[in-house]
Formats: sequence, structure tokens, C-alpha cells
Amino acid sequence: MEIWINPACSKCRSALSLLDAEGAGYTVRRYLEEVPDEDEIRAVLERLGLEPWDITRTQEAEAKELGVGAWARDAGARDRWVAALAAHPRLIQRPIITADDGTAVVGRSEDAVRDALSRGKTL
Repeated sequence: MEIWINPACSKCRSALSLLDAEGAGYTVRRYLEEVPDEDEIRAVLERLGLEPWDITRTQEAEAKELGVGAWARDAGARDRWVAALAAHPRLIQRPIITADDGTAVVGRSEDAVRDALSRGKTL
């Protein structure tokens, strides 16, 4: 299991605390320092079953500067969104937990983190 975090994020810290409390085995990726490339973002999106706009923090200042709120949300615009997430990782919703069964979740709630844990714990 891998968890993409921003250490300054309270949701990320809560997810880490829950994983620790459950004794889960995981690897931390500080995605602002170890920025995922476009292929990694596509792979995570596939695991999540989501589109790039679904994991974009559209209220961030960078998102507003880029004008992402006005971008199309369709297959033709997908690459533009992925490129923006790779170039501006602060826009990626967090934390993202890749589960042992090949899926992933956005772990913003305790239930979502527990869902990731239930998908093949490594205790």
C-alpha cells in the first residue's frame, strides 16, 4: 500500500494515524517532493476509477490562475487535466491510497481509509 500525502494536510495526517493504529504496512510518498509524472497520474486514475477533474483541487489559487474551472470535462480534455496535475501537484486531491488489490481511494474520510485497508491488508 502506498499513500500520497502532503504533510501539511490534516486529512493526510489523520489517514496516517488510522493506518498506524490498524498496524497497516504502507509506503509514504510526499507527492509535492516526489512529483508523479503523467503516466503515474493516469495509472492512479485508472485504479481510482475517476477522471482527472475528479481529483483536482479546483479551489486552489493555482487552479484559479490556470482557469481549470472553465476547462472541458470530457475525453478530449483529459490529457490537458493530467498534464496540469503533473505540472502543479498541489492541485492533486489528497491523500490517495493505493490498495493492495490494485485499486485506490481518495482517503479524505475515515471510511475511505478503512475501505482501502479492507482491500487486502498487509498487517
